[in-house]
Amino acid sequence: MKALLISGGRIIDPGRGVDEVGSLLISGGKISWLGNGQAMPSRSDYAVLPAQGLAVCPGFIDLHCHLREPGFEEKETIASGTRAAARGGFTTICCMPNTNPPLDNPATIEYVRSKAATEGVVRVLPIGCISKGREGKELAPMSELVAAGVMGFSDDGSPVLNSPLMRQALEASRALGLPIIDHCEDTTLFGGGYMNEGIVSARLGLKGMPAAAEWLMVFRDLALAQLVGGWVHIAHVSTAGAVDFIRHSKEIGVRVTAEVTPHHLTLTEAMVTGDNTAAKVSPPLRTERDIQALIQGLKDNVIDVIATDHAPHSEADKRGEFSQAPFGISGFETALGSLMGLVHSGQLSLATLIAKLTCQPARIIGDKYGKLGTLAVGAPADITIFDPARDWVVDTGAFASKGKNTPLAGSVLKGRVMATISRGELVYQDESIKVEEKEPEKVKRRV
Repeated sequence: MKALLISGGRIIDPGRGVDEVGSLLISGGKISWLGNGQAMPSRSDYAVLPAQGLAVCPGFIDLHCHLREPGFEEKETIASGTRAAARGGFTTICCMPNTNPPLDNPATIEYVRSKAATEGVVRVLPIGCISKGREGKELAPMSELVAAGVMGFSDDGSPVLNSPLMRQALEASRALGLPIIDHCEDTTLFGGGYMNEGIVSARLGLKGMPAAAEWLMVFRDLALAQLVGGWVHIAHVSTAGAVDFIRHSKEIGVRVTAEVTPHHLTLTEAMVTGDNTAAKVSPPLRTERDIQALIQGLKDNVIDVIATDHAPHSEADKRGEFSQAPFGISGFETALGSLMGLVHSGQLSLATLIAKLTCQPARIIGDKYGKLGTLAVGAPADITIFDPARDWVVDTGAFASKGKNTPLAGSVLKGRVMATISRGELVYQDESIKVEEKEPEKVKRRV
């Protein structure tokens, strides 16, 4: 593996409070040197990636995505999903267990890890099931799943309605030190809803999914976590009410972390017209009031991280009536561009955005897989390079993901990933990025 010098970029590492123009050297799969004017260690066997005018930050970490394999390879595979993740700047992704068969035993976890090792281009951390078969009746063998390498537990897509079972899972989380990641929706309140319940759903004549269905389940999970001292992670928060409950629980010492998606931060129910199935997602797109509460939750660290909930579907899946289409948005490749809209509009600082994609999800994962979410010397060389001001048009035909299902198709976004480095390997580069071979003396003048 040849060493690589990333030269002259704006290095932003929120976990260490770094925001300065400089350069860094990658060798042996790790960051071996950083400098902002100092001469780098003498060596001759490296290449140079010029990064003037670009932001250089730790590789993005996604705590919530769907790679579909095994069982739904027509929607996505580990190979295609990790390539899409790399195009989005993600170097570590945590895949949900709603596959076929589900990830509820060590053999299926090993299958995912083996496929990721041979076909994936970024780090893949599997999430194990809370319950056997994701049926919400009996706990999966959680200790065995931990030994197999899971980073947490979830029945995502199937809310755990069984409160005694959720209590048992949270008790286990306390002992195992891993989060219970819950999809918080009380489906008994809306059974068969398609979008947010409100004025828009009434106008379109579509059955709605009330905000209360989310925050009631959030309240239950927080109460159970407080009761047993477990660790609950609230997936894809979408309502102002849920933010309020999480805020209060953090204030009284409940062990809770939470995530929000790019689409819930930037899109409202107004995107739903009754025929654009790309805007059908669970939980549904909500209101502008909810968006403002979610943004404030990020600023206040009530919401810890941004996660994509990348949910690819085939074109055939999403074709047809809105009521029949599956829920989900393909989110890896548009995440940064959509989120940068919050930065350009002054609603979120660039440092906060990067922190929510890097060092903060790394804290939830822990150091089991190395020191992630940082550009410190000795850390794995997981690096994202992006142009904050680059305009581009969302062309789903150019997606690496098999899932082309996004309501952003044809939109102009400002902010584009230019290169992604995973464990020291350049796994994605924009066609405008050229890696150069340089003599050491010439390189030093550019540092």
